[in-house]
Amino acid sequence: MNKSKLLLAVVCIALTACPPYIEEPTYMPIYMSRENLENSVKFIPGEREINETGKIYFREPYIFLNERYKGIHVINNSDPYNPVKEGFIVAPGCIDMAAKDNILYFDNAVDLVSFNLTSKMVTSRIRNVLPEPLPPDNIFTYRSDIRPEGHIIVDWIKIEKTEED
Repeated sequence: MNKSKLLLAVVCIALTACPPYIEEPTYMPIYMSRENLENSVKFIPGEREINETGKIYFREPYIFLNERYKGIHVINNSDPYNPVKEGFIVAPGCIDMAAKDNILYFDNAVDLVSFNLTSKMVTSRIRNVLPEPLPPDNIFTYRSDIRPEGHIIVDWIKIEKTEED
């Protein structure tokens, strides 16, 4: 037996000798029905506490600050020394955004939504064009067979491990 065949045999044995390591999930999906998802986007005026920030987008005079999986803070930055929190766009499953002219585009879980910044209303929705949001640790090992029918992942909750786990 030549050396390359011997090396191949050793590698094959090594790969099959140990069971595969399966990472335990650290997050559990939060679901929303399709109907509730489509009715979830709305503008809430006023200040709102900023908790878990994601991406930031600047479109003069506004700063749009993503609150991961929750929506977008709208901050008027006309006076950079005194920015004003004008409101919050509720958008479950939102992690990204962009703007052109007076339209803000963002993900609402698996849908792409366009939102008019003047009227504070959804102008269009393209369904099921984006992948579902991944958990913060990007370890995606939950059981899809327990998903409620017609529901979409919009958020993730951390699984608290006990000493028995």
